[in-house]
Amino acid sequence: MAELRSFIFIDQLQPQTLCYIATWMRGSLPRSNMAAQIIEVAPGLDIEALTDVALKHAEVRGGILVVERLFGYLEFHSRSTAAVKASASAVLDALEARAEDATRPEILAARVLTRIDDQHAFLINRNKLGSMVIAGESLFVLEMQPASYAIIAANEAEKAANVKIVDYRMIGANGRLYLAGDEAEVRNARDAAVQALQGMAA
Repeated sequence: MAELRSFIFIDQLQPQTLCYIATWMRGSLPRSNMAAQIIEVAPGLDIEALTDVALKHAEVRGGILVVERLFGYLEFHSRSTAAVKASASAVLDALEARAEDATRPEILAARVLTRIDDQHAFLINRNKLGSMVIAGESLFVLEMQPASYAIIAANEAEKAANVKIVDYRMIGANGRLYLAGDEAEVRNARDAAVQALQGMAA
């Protein structure tokens, strides 16, 4: 039986969170404020059978299907929250699991860096897919396991504060999030992201 590593429901995808994921998403693109479900399992190949269940059960669209070396990832979405929840429930039934069985997020690192140096900003921006961090701004960096929890941290931070999403990585061994902006806003975003993960870990 597959290990359920994450089972993440997002009530409304925020614009930056959505635009960032759209830079590498190869399936159907969601729209802002759509509901979405993200599922991570191990071993990775088991995500194929779960995708079959999710897409056949209700009117949802698949955005991400990744079979990585160790883990598998699925994202599906719809304008209908009920449809997303119905497909998500069908996946749980197929796994003979509950949402509470998912691995709880663990924060590995969380730090606010103030007044970023121009060289540091340049180095970060070379590898980003989102907005740029500008010299003098503050930067929040967050790392967690399992990786897929990065999307909920980004989405909740964006809801809570006026910050830029510079980067978030939700596939692999660890998830990472980079947020930039005014120091006070970055600290508000940090609090929202950390609280979201801690709430799911309780």
